[in-house]
Amino acid sequence: MALTLFNSLTRAMETFQPIDPAMVRLYSCGPTVYNFAHLGNLRAYVFTDTLRRTLNWKGWPTNHVINITDVGHLTSDADAGDDKMEAAAKAQARSIWDIAAFYTAAFKIDLAHLNILHPTLWSVATDHIQDMIAFGRTLETHGATYELEGGLYFDTSTVPDYGRLAGARPDEAIGRIADVEGKRHPADFAVWRSSPEGAQRQMEWQSPWGPGAPGWHLECSVMSLKYLGEQFDIHTGGIDHREIHHCNEIAQNQAFTGSAQTGANIWMHNNFLVDRGAKMSKSAGGFATLSGLIERGIHPLAYRLLCLSAHYRSELEFSGDIVAASLVRLKRLLIAIEQLRAKAGDLPWLRIVREAKDSRGADFAYQRSVLEDGLDKRSAALIARFDEALSNDLMVPQALPLLDEAVADKAISPEMRLRVIASMDLALGLDLLAIDRRSLSLRPKEAAIETEEIEALLDQRQAARAAKDFAASDAVRDRLNAAGIEVMDGDPLRWEWRPILS
Repeated sequence: MALTLFNSLTRAMETFQPIDPAMVRLYSCGPTVYNFAHLGNLRAYVFTDTLRRTLNWKGWPTNHVINITDVGHLTSDADAGDDKMEAAAKAQARSIWDIAAFYTAAFKIDLAHLNILHPTLWSVATDHIQDMIAFGRTLETHGATYELEGGLYFDTSTVPDYGRLAGARPDEAIGRIADVEGKRHPADFAVWRSSPEGAQRQMEWQSPWGPGAPGWHLECSVMSLKYLGEQFDIHTGGIDHREIHHCNEIAQNQAFTGSAQTGANIWMHNNFLVDRGAKMSKSAGGFATLSGLIERGIHPLAYRLLCLSAHYRSELEFSGDIVAASLVRLKRLLIAIEQLRAKAGDLPWLRIVREAKDSRGADFAYQRSVLEDGLDKRSAALIARFDEALSNDLMVPQALPLLDEAVADKAISPEMRLRVIASMDLALGLDLLAIDRRSLSLRPKEAAIETEEIEALLDQRQAARAAKDFAASDAVRDRLNAAGIEVMDGDPLRWEWRPILS
């Protein structure tokens, strides 16, 4: 089916047509590596990974660039405050380079935990300083900038239709941008920030505008155009980038090229993760990061499944109960798949899928041909409906029930059902044929009990209930509850457990 995507720039659904059918060019705003990525930040990368997997699943290889921001991003997204990296280095009494290296590595570990494909290229901001200076000189030559004491500023009046991406921006959105003395227009922003007189940053470079560092918006323009061309296919980011950062990026692109080209044909933005109960708050001892979630006993793929359960343009509500329910849903999927595998016997095609797991998605079409060759009509119809859901602006919440249907449809042979599940999972990225139910059971870090003891107590409880010794069964349940483990009664296959998340 034709793939349709919602373009934030036009506020309309558009049929996707790659500039070069042989290679889709995709750029994603990456992290500012001054701290661990927040769960809300990571939702953006699950979304981007789903987009990329869908493109690969539908037969398009991708050249995917993600930037690493290790300089320039200020403590306010509105072009104000201190550099986040400088502030983190000062607060932690560490070298800014050490800060960047540590949190870059931590971010990549988070992506691996979430089964997110690594990009074709990691593009690091500080590796491109000379490119940024040259870009700024071109903007200057084109009359798009002016100098102030604080550095080089972009004149937003020099590009047509500035802020179109944001739509009808309220005055308060523009008002968030820093009010710097001498600015010609409220929305003008820094291209290069000069170091204050008598002060020296840990990260600063000589430039035509004096020693200093680039503005945050500059790096994405420079690196996306350098590696993907002046006009590429898709640019992704969080919805918080739509109002200011991406508007400024587009303005720079237009001024640099001297055209109306925005840099990307389609701009896509995921919505926020909403924490109504403040359960993610670090100050409240919550689980703001993926590692915090893991320490509470939640497998990271349960968080991926939670992200997939809501459309990327919708808000996604987060709570301990919601993510724990997602874990139970994933466990039950795996139990059913394990039963199918026991019935199906040898699966020679599974080796091909496993060997291709680290191939960055380039051979999804080949894997699909192996998995879907010879499918019966009922199985092929499931794949077609799955394709229809994905092709409708990545409507994964409509695709997930089709996965459940494939698992449960007894009119299809177990081996055929597993082929369908494996094909769907190429796009979903849940690793359903590579992990088992037990691997999802992570003992909470603070639990006063080991995983082996939990399993042994569950066996005791199952035996007690079979013998109708409900007092003994309840005693085991109470003991587990006291250790921070909730027993999930009602599962006909086996009683499951999950951590109690207060």
